[in-house]
Amino acid sequence: MHLFMDAGQGNILAFFEIPNSPPMGRDPNTPEWVQHIAFKVENVPALLEIKARLEAAGIEVLGPTDHTIFQSIYFFDPSGHRLELAADTVTPDQLKRLDDVKWAMLDEWTRTKRAPKHAAWMHEHEFADVTVGKAS
Repeated sequence: MHLFMDAGQGNILAFFEIPNSPPMGRDPNTPEWVQHIAFKVENVPALLEIKARLEAAGIEVLGPTDHTIFQSIYFFDPSGHRLELAADTVTPDQLKRLDDVKWAMLDEWTRTKRAPKHAAWMHEHEFADVTVGKAS
């Protein structure tokens, strides 16, 4: 079975079911969160409502995850594809800040293959709960 699904804006997703072949698997060298398809939802309340429906149907959901400019949930579809649903939370100022550094970030990544620090402000909230001066 070969399914074509309209993803909107002229985009088509194609999925295959091959019942007479060995079961497909994931690349064990690739973390589960790396390769996925992301879809935008209307807003955060809609995202949370979808999460509740998925969990009520017995589907394990990761998130919501705060990416500063959007909130996301992650889950696997019945065929094992990782999906992300995301709701924008970005402000015009944040978009401008990102737009101002996008080419410098790409250039640094191309040269070094290390995460650029130009938009580190997006991740500051991730460390807000760290106790300053705590012995390790």
